[in-house]
Amino acid sequence: MAKDGVIWDEHHLESHIKIFPEGQFCAELDGKIVASSSSLVISLIPDYQEHTWKQAMAYGMFTNHTLEGDSLYGADISTHPDSRGLGIATMLYDARKDLAVKLNLRRMIAGGRLFNYCKYAEKMSAQEYAEKVVKGEIKDLVLSFQLYNGFKFIKVLPNYMRDARSLNYASFIEWINPKYVPQKRSDPQK
Repeated sequence: MAKDGVIWDEHHLESHIKIFPEGQFCAELDGKIVASSSSLVISLIPDYQEHTWKQAMAYGMFTNHTLEGDSLYGADISTHPDSRGLGIATMLYDARKDLAVKLNLRRMIAGGRLFNYCKYAEKMSAQEYAEKVVKGEIKDLVLSFQLYNGFKFIKVLPNYMRDARSLNYASFIEWINPKYVPQKRSDPQK
């Protein structure tokens, strides 16, 4: 049976740490891990290319990670339900932003599942739902939080990942690094 959402297996986490240890964060509270985030560096050509989670993550293995890329891609972020509302996820987002600045990456991007879309699907399209979240007319656990953390909604990504709540839709989000200094990079296609 296929799993919904992101559930890392041990071999995925080992690959993330081996390939890009500085892009993996976790938060500890009272001696227990209560939150984590996983990231890798890639380039999308064109910048807002439609993609799936599996394509962006190389099926969860991060083997497509390259420091020649220009974007820190947020693969996953999660906080244990008992630890939500404490600012931990915001701290993880801030750590990722700091990493993007440190690596002089142009931006941070991600696909975030449209968490509550299942409640609205009979009334509106995923695009209409996302636009209402952006306007503050609907609250979405994921997209509203990402907007709060300084991300801009770019577009809806259909068939992003198998997920019953979002009906497989995600929002493509972007945060532009205000300290980015353009440099000549190698062509990521070579």
